[in-house]
This record gives sequence, C-alpha cells and structure tokens, in this order.
Amino acid sequence: MAEHNQLYQNAVYYDIALRRDVGPEVDFLCALYQRVTGRDLTSLLDIACGPGYHARACARRGLRAYGLDLRPEMIAFATDQAAADNVSVGWLVADMRDFQLDAPVDLALAVFDAVDALTDDGDVVRHMQAVAANLTPGGLYVLDNTHPRDTSWDRYGSYRYAGRRDGVSVEIVWATNNPVIDLETSTVYVETELRVDDNGQTSVTTAAATEKLVTPIGLKLSADLSGVFRVAGWYGDFDLAQPFDFSPGAHRMITVLQKTE
Repeated sequence: MAEHNQLYQNAVYYDIALRRDVGPEVDFLCALYQRVTGRDLTSLLDIACGPGYHARACARRGLRAYGLDLRPEMIAFATDQAAADNVSVGWLVADMRDFQLDAPVDLALAVFDAVDALTDDGDVVRHMQAVAANLTPGGLYVLDNTHPRDTSWDRYGSYRYAGRRDGVSVEIVWATNNPVIDLETSTVYVETELRVDDNGQTSVTTAAATEKLVTPIGLKLSADLSGVFRVAGWYGDFDLAQPFDFSPGAHRMITVLQKTE
C-alpha cells in the first residue's frame, strides 16, 4: 500500500497547507444520502481521514462520526482538534483493508484520492468488502478522486497546496519527479516535497510512494468483484446538479457505491 510517510507524519504542517471548509461537501453527502435512500444521514466514517475534516464537521452537526487513518500522527492531531472543537469522534489507527467499527455507519467517505494508495486490485476489492461490512443496510460509500481529465494514462499532472498560519508557511508540491504511469500495472511512482518556513527555520522533506491510477471502469469492476457494492451514481463535484462529464464545472470524479446486502 502506498504511503507518503515523510509527508503524513508531519500532521501540523499538512494541516496548514490543506485545511479548508468542508461544510459544502458535508451538505452534499447529507443531500445525496437522502436522495438515494430516502432517509436522513445519521452517521459517517471518514476513511484515510488525515486531520479528520469531514468527521469533525459531521460531529459538529450532531452525527455519529468516525475517522480512520493509517498514520498515528494524523489521528493524534485529529483527536486534539476534535477536543478543541468540543466534539466527539471515534478515532481509529487502522488499515483501510481490515478494520471494524463498534457500530455500522450510514455512509463511508474517502476523499483526496485516498484509494490510489491501494496499488493491488485485490486490495481494492478487500477494502471495499471491509467498508461494506461496516455499513448499515443500503449504506453508501462515496469516493472522491481526481478527474480523469487531470490525471490519465498519458499524464499524471502536477499539484501544489500551500498555506500559512502562526508564522509558519507550508507548501506541498506533488509529482516533482514528472512521474510516468506504468501501462502494465496502472501504477506510478510519485515523489512529493514538503517545503516549510517555520518562523525562519526552513526545511524540505521528500516523500515518495507508488500509487494506482484510479479510473471509473476500474472502480466499477472492483465494486462488481467485491460482491457487496453496486454503482449508484457519478458526479463531477460535490454538487448533485453537476454531472460527471468534461464540462467546466466537473472538477472531480465522485463515485457513489451502494451496499447491496
């Protein structure tokens, strides 16, 4: 499984560069769940949660929320942030391919290309089966990935995230090595740089991992092979009115899977 460990171990710096308002995304999830199931969303699992933005936002709305991440540094940071928010979230340091919640949830979410860490097709199926085992009947799994227009077979693309807080400037530059996708395995070796100016102390940390090229047909095939999910829809952003297409408003690939058991 792909791990940009040197990046994800630096949870505070990661948060400075990536923190954002996820309220509109949570609005989308609530409306989506109502549309597909006819019920109100009551619980959510934030997979590969990092600082736990979505789990914490849901907890602030009174939902039962969980956050799962492989890195203990991220979960420790998320725990502190939830305490500062005065909200209760169930945090787990666990592998997304094998985990167990204390109670099933209505919806699971994996954002920011989280599933590209699963470089083996069998691991993707195993992951989906683990997710389904922790969902309520008819529950949803929502995956957020880069639009194929921006990362595809012939180009990986280059991505930059930056922020500043309390005298600390952070820049994360993705794909500094001009990565090339392996056509046989659908994987790509990607290097990133974490550039920090911490009140005058500068540093550059390099991280690397092999990632999987995530495609619509690949997700559908994995869902079919899992035996526990069907594709319930696609969207081009966290917006129920935005189709998954090549129009200017389609910024992301939002895949909606529904549990079949």
